[in-house]
Amino acid sequence: MTAQTPSYTTPAQTAAIIAPVPCESEQLHLGEQPLAELGSGQLLIKVAAAGVNRPDLFQRMGLYPPPPGASPVLGLEVSGHVLAVGSAVTAFAVGDSVCALLSGGGYAEFAVADSECVLPLPDGVSLEDAAALPETCFTVYHNLFERAALKAGEWLLVHGGSSGIGTTAIQMAAAAGVNVIATAGSEEKCQACLTLGAARAINYREEDYVAAVRELTGSGANVILDMVGGSYVARNIKAAAPGGRIVSIAFLQGSKLELDMMPVMLKQLVLTGSTLRSQPLVNKQRIADGLRRVVWPMIERGQLKPVIAARFALGEAGAAHQLMESGAHIGKILLRP
Repeated sequence: MTAQTPSYTTPAQTAAIIAPVPCESEQLHLGEQPLAELGSGQLLIKVAAAGVNRPDLFQRMGLYPPPPGASPVLGLEVSGHVLAVGSAVTAFAVGDSVCALLSGGGYAEFAVADSECVLPLPDGVSLEDAAALPETCFTVYHNLFERAALKAGEWLLVHGGSSGIGTTAIQMAAAAGVNVIATAGSEEKCQACLTLGAARAINYREEDYVAAVRELTGSGANVILDMVGGSYVARNIKAAAPGGRIVSIAFLQGSKLELDMMPVMLKQLVLTGSTLRSQPLVNKQRIADGLRRVVWPMIERGQLKPVIAARFALGEAGAAHQLMESGAHIGKILLRP
């Protein structure tokens, strides 16, 4: 007799944050949202916590629509327990503790995740705190170690060192034997960067980071991770070492600018960047494999841990967005259903 693959049905509805796009943070409210039927390669997760990320704010403002087929609910990462698995899923089982990168739908009681983007809970991290890992770890690993080919012994400049991305990048790079320089906007934030493993932290409100980087390294930074854009682009080119790689992952100061490309040619620089959400599943699976191989062991050795700035109830998503907009936080912000 041939064994039959069990079938699963997902709940038709889930408690979720409703965001009438575009809207202000105060308009976010708890309601009910339809939940997609579970696909053969997907998992249903009972959410323990969801990470808050800047793309969530952009989506709320109407500036970053979800890709086709993605849930319209905000939220790009969650942790929790597996409640059901699709018929083609073999790597995970009901009851497993996991964290997952999503294309949307994280601000909810239940979330559907593609199995390629799901990772086991690493040793040494609580189930709730693991919600802070997927978006930052996928982003940092892909951009620094895949796109920029960052190597041990090189100098890395991380802008926004106290952000969720920044705190992850500092720890991941330092664990890989990289010399890290970080910029941040206060002495408290600079001290946090140093505590996490940065060799130097520069208060950009008081010091010219280009001069500081050149003085410390001699020739400049080999890799620069930038989420600021605007005026920072030309300054990054000045701060980069010959053969340097500058990676853009956001443009908080804007993406349109006039730029003299001659220094790029003379220094033989590489200007690159990426978005994560819209990448095909095969790419996300490759990144997830890299995390299992390289980053999860760092976490389990105690070299990398999620830095949690604040925790809010799911219904307080508006307050969580306000905190992120203020820039007063150090590390990640979590929502708890």
